[in-house]
Amino acid sequence: MAMQTTLDDITTKLSSVRLPTAGLVPMTTLDYPDHLACVVFLQGCPLRCGYCHNPNMIPSRRGEPQEWQAIREFLSTRQGLLEAVVFSGGEPTLNAGLSDAVKEVKALGFKVGLHTAGPYPDRLTQLLPHLDWVGLDVKGRGKEFDRICGRPGIWQLHARSLEALLDSGLNFECRTTIHWKDFQLTDVERLALSLADCGVRHYALQVARSEQCFDPTYSQPVANTPSTAQMNALVSRLKPYFDQLELRQ
Repeated sequence: MAMQTTLDDITTKLSSVRLPTAGLVPMTTLDYPDHLACVVFLQGCPLRCGYCHNPNMIPSRRGEPQEWQAIREFLSTRQGLLEAVVFSGGEPTLNAGLSDAVKEVKALGFKVGLHTAGPYPDRLTQLLPHLDWVGLDVKGRGKEFDRICGRPGIWQLHARSLEALLDSGLNFECRTTIHWKDFQLTDVERLALSLADCGVRHYALQVARSEQCFDPTYSQPVANTPSTAQMNALVSRLKPYFDQLELRQ
């Protein structure tokens, strides 16, 4: 009874949570390592990555209370079936209501994961005590980050987010989406080694999709695309620097 009262109190307090939901994947084993999870996609992103395959999620808008209410009702039917809820986007930390939503998900008994590019380090730092896992997108190295994401000054903000994650002790993964319009093989290797030097232990390389890109030129073939053998050789060279390195194609 005490547990139910606590949950009721939290639900009442957070009934005004406003999150602009852009979609829901009701069940996945891919978005939170080793857990059966659902993914809640939130609308809005401050970045303009040319390869983005969810351009419909870029424009921001104000969420309506019934949007989160629908997600909450769905989650209440999945207690004991799902292990975790992942907030993705877009850029989920763009939304101020995320913190209250995360606390509510935790009160329902789920673990919480977050996919973010780290453009709002202060919000991420406030969220960290309530998160169980984070997937941090690393667009590029230093100023190349800004070029790839189409926004100046983001790489410094991202660096603060990475530092906060490293200091937190939280389980997290860095991942880089590679479009060969943005990268050479040497760029990927240099970025990976710099992350390893920072203390990143889990890293994933994700080959960008070529369909429905934000920038249509990213859907065109790229002449310098490495062969499968070249990619495998790169992964072999990098693996000793990480506890876990994964190539996702």
